Parts: sequence; C-alpha cells; structure tokens
Amino acid sequence: MIAYLDGKLAYKDPTYVIIDVSGVGYQVKISLQTYAALHNTGERCKLHTLLIVREDSHTLFGFFEGAEKELFEDLISVSGIGPSTAMVMLSSLSSGEIKQAIVSDDVRTIQSIKGIGLKTAQRAIIELKDKLKKESLLGGVTPNIFAPANAALRNEALTALVTLGIQRVAAEKSIDTILKREGNEITLEQLIKLALR
Repeated sequence: MIAYLDGKLAYKDPTYVIIDVSGVGYQVKISLQTYAALHNTGERCKLHTLLIVREDSHTLFGFFEGAEKELFEDLISVSGIGPSTAMVMLSSLSSGEIKQAIVSDDVRTIQSIKGIGLKTAQRAIIELKDKLKKESLLGGVTPNIFAPANAALRNEALTALVTLGIQRVAAEKSIDTILKREGNEITLEQLIKLALR
C-alpha cells in the first residue's frame, strides 16, 4: 500500500521515526539496524515501508535497506513470529547474521534473541532455510562476514559492553566496524578493548 516514504527526518528514536513528507508526519517503527543507518534529524531520508493493518491498529514499519524489508516479510510469514518479534530479531542481529543462522541451522543464535523460544527458532529455520539458500545462490545475498563463530564472539562482546554501560546501538556499531576491519583473527579481549576506545 505505501511502498516507501521519502522526506525529512523530523524525529529519530531507536524504535521509531517521524518522517515529514510534504507537511504530513508519518510515524514509522524501525529496527536498530535502520536507526544506525539513518542520518541526523532535519536531513532527507528514504525508508522502504510495509503497512500492517490489524483490527485495532494501522502500523507502518520502515527499513533503510530493501533487503531488510524482505527479511522482515519472510520472518512474519513464520507462525509464532509477529511484527514486533521480527523487529526485535532485526534489532538484535544484523540481517546477514539472521540469514546466516537460518541457512546454517544455527538454532542457538536464533534462540539467543529475546522472545524467541526453541520451537519458534526451529520453525523459522525449517520454513525459511530453503528460500534463503535459493536467494543466496541467485546472488541476492552477499556472503556474510559473520561466520557462526564470529557471531558468538560478537554477541559476547556486545553483552560485555552493554554491562559496562555502553549503549547497545553504539556498541553494535563499534563492534561491527572492528570485525569488518580486523576479520576473524581478533580475540574477545581485543575486540572489547578496541570498542571501548
């Protein structure tokens, strides 16, 4: 119904934004991935959107990348994963990490997300594995830099940084930048030290 919004970022919060499109303010729910990718308020932005209509609400969900929107749609197609849970998933792990976990049968990583139990994690893998594998073979998915071992390292570092009082969004951004730069050879201790600088 509303494919995208292109306007001025009027307000930015880790869970939602307000986008001013020709004088109309649209409140859009977002993930931490999208929050991290957006620029400062007052600047122009474009979000891919999905309107979900329920009996008691009309909720607009926004995504900086089209690929994140597609993954969101895949996730909410799984029984037991609603829009709110899918947003928590996209805020806890990157799209690449979620796809990697599903394709490689990594139940533990999916289950590590708040609100996802064993059965839901298994169902997500069963229902989405073949579809995501096909997408990656067609070149729709770039190989993920986070191998399962690296995802575990990232999660441990993130937990440590949040415990130390660093904001989750800032910690995730810092860890991801360091992992891209340093690769798989970095230790947990080095990762935490570099993220604290």
